[in-house]
Amino acid sequence: MTQDCYHCGEPVLTGDSYQVEIQGTNRTMCCPGCEAVATTIVANGLTSYYEYRTAPAERANLVPEELQSLSLYDNEDVQQEFVRHENGIDEVILSVDGVSCAACAWLIEKQISAQAGVSRIQVNTTTNRATLRWDPSKAKLSTLLGEIHNLGYKAAPFEADNQEAQYHRTMKQYLYKLGVAGLATMQVMMLAVAMYFEVFGDMDESFRNYFRWVSLIFATPVLLYSAMPFYINAWRNLKARTLGMDVPVSIALLFAYFASLYATVTGVGEVFFESIAMFTFFLLVGRFLEMRARRTAAAASANLLKLIPRLATLDSGEQIPAKSLSVGHIVRVLPGEPFPADGVITEGVTTVDESMLTGESMPEARESGHSVFAGTLNIDGNVNVKVSAEKKDSLIAHIVQLQDEAQLAKPRVAQIADIVARYFVAAILLISALTWWYWQSHRPDDAFWIMLSVLVATCPCALSLATPTALTCSTSTFGRLGILLRRGHVFETLTKVNRVIVDKTGTLTEGNITLSHSATYGGTSSEQAFSIAAALESYANHPIAEAFCDIEAADGITQVENVIGEGLKGIYLGQEWRIGKPEFALTNAHEAKTIDHQIWLSCEGEKVASFQLVDPIRVSSKALIDKFHEAGIAVTMLTGDNSKTAQAVATQLGIDELVSGVSPQGKLDYLNSLPKDQITMMIGDGVNDAPVLAGAHLSVAMGGGTDVAKASADMVLLGDDLTKLLDARHLAGFTQKIIRQNLAWALGYNLVILPLAVMGFVAPYIAVAGMSGSSVIVVTNSLRLFKKDLIERLKDK
Repeated sequence: MTQDCYHCGEPVLTGDSYQVEIQGTNRTMCCPGCEAVATTIVANGLTSYYEYRTAPAERANLVPEELQSLSLYDNEDVQQEFVRHENGIDEVILSVDGVSCAACAWLIEKQISAQAGVSRIQVNTTTNRATLRWDPSKAKLSTLLGEIHNLGYKAAPFEADNQEAQYHRTMKQYLYKLGVAGLATMQVMMLAVAMYFEVFGDMDESFRNYFRWVSLIFATPVLLYSAMPFYINAWRNLKARTLGMDVPVSIALLFAYFASLYATVTGVGEVFFESIAMFTFFLLVGRFLEMRARRTAAAASANLLKLIPRLATLDSGEQIPAKSLSVGHIVRVLPGEPFPADGVITEGVTTVDESMLTGESMPEARESGHSVFAGTLNIDGNVNVKVSAEKKDSLIAHIVQLQDEAQLAKPRVAQIADIVARYFVAAILLISALTWWYWQSHRPDDAFWIMLSVLVATCPCALSLATPTALTCSTSTFGRLGILLRRGHVFETLTKVNRVIVDKTGTLTEGNITLSHSATYGGTSSEQAFSIAAALESYANHPIAEAFCDIEAADGITQVENVIGEGLKGIYLGQEWRIGKPEFALTNAHEAKTIDHQIWLSCEGEKVASFQLVDPIRVSSKALIDKFHEAGIAVTMLTGDNSKTAQAVATQLGIDELVSGVSPQGKLDYLNSLPKDQITMMIGDGVNDAPVLAGAHLSVAMGGGTDVAKASADMVLLGDDLTKLLDARHLAGFTQKIIRQNLAWALGYNLVILPLAVMGFVAPYIAVAGMSGSSVIVVTNSLRLFKKDLIERLKDK
């Protein structure tokens, strides 16, 4: 008799040549193609395809849909939408479905980090998102996603709309399970009251057995359907040889059910059907409220991406999906419409609402040549914008990515708490077993329910939630302030700072440098001097170069070299020309000291021209310095400018210490010379600030600064209001307070409830209510960081 192929159902004409072990049995395949596909399905942990399929695969479509969808993520065109490439390493933010506690995150990180080519994976249990970095030459994205699926979780590239839809599906499923558990609990409790308190007087034993069987009927759907999420999580953990929060819960439910089932069948012993139904109901209520609260905390950063419109209008009038825009496209944006991509205005004048990025409520004027960002709102003008970055490289996408990374970084106390939580589960199981053994010898009728209470009451869910929820809420509030966090240690370090080091140009001043006065020497015409200076400065991105951008540059400048912190030099008509500090540009810099001009132009070391520059002081600078002084923080102005202007700015603002005329290395040397008890915060914006930004305990880059400065900083101030840093300091202190409160509650609860449960003073339903309630309290306490008037209240204190 001819055998059919297990995969496609076609007759097997090749005997037993092609076989694959599926679900513990060798299955015969008809050809190498089916064998290869079946092997891939098994290798990717998708054998559930064979369990639930309603018909064999068609020959035209041998690969099941779930596996096909994973392989699509390897397509380079598909990856353009969500994968970032940097130095041969790819990075993607994933939505991960099924993550419920720190043990889940630890399991995924442990297993995926061991895969070839993976350089890093970090899972955020609050946002249900993961950041994955891997070498595409060593591993495919579909393979790594398959490994996550193999652990029992579903993962896909993060999209705000898709994750929200998944959240609503999950919540609907929880509501169904909650409804079944709630109805069953009411019915079983009525029967339990009748049996325990003998409401109907002396009850005949046959009626007691009847009530037990009815309770069994109601409790069984609760155990098999409503409690399923706890079993799934527990099985994932046990399969990976680790212990998660749901392991003791699942053991308690199964023990109680099968002990009650045995007592019902044999008519001997106590039944716990009401405890099973109530356990599950309270657990689901707690998990449901916890998920809603965590969703509130996670939604803030995801909602930023929703500000990007779905459609964009090209200058030709054609509408295309905004996510398909590429660099160079010209889009037309009408008044009242959000910008669909980062870009530069090529035509038109308008005002732009950037409050969602900077926290500034007043619209900013924008015209041709100015940059705009995806998601910001065009207020009152028709403009054409040339796209400068794709969606995945936009500022908003970058903010979401960095916020996720900042939320993943935990204070040391939180890292210890996560480790304690993992080992605490093992301790709970051991203590529960010892508790049963003790009470079995002294009060055997109560031993079982006391053990159940210990298992459930001491589950360390709140301990694992204490830090992630607080960090997620705080990071989102930082975003509302217009401050982008890049490192997690900001929360700890910001409150310890006792010395602030500030750059002058572009930080304390606006960076909007203009030419005030100029002078020429040696018979060189003013026009020629300006054109050569503009040609040299065109090779720099320092704010000083902006002062020359409107001047027509001379042609023929070659071999231009940018000496960071000093100036620029190049060859023009066979001679070396320099522009920058007098020590850099002039052979005899001493004679330049008699003229208060910061920038000098020279030819072969001889002075040709000098320029006086004006850079207005930021309105917020004085308030910033005064507030730092009130907090007992010393302020140093560290600048490469050695002119009288630097001294004037320091005097006007009341700076404690001025260090001027220093190179980038000199700035770093100053930082290293400070006493070890000085906790420093460096604020800068230029390329020359990058070394000292990287070397400071805490660093802040201005949003309008260079990419190098922002890449070296721990925080980025997206707007120009420096006083937001003071708000950030208040917020960081309150965040630490919330984390300490959460940890104190979680640890305190477990330390109090454990001995009470062991001594038999905690009934099973009280244990469930306490465990669920402690988790909800921790999450709700963290949500205080979301309050709109939080900063104002912190200032008042």
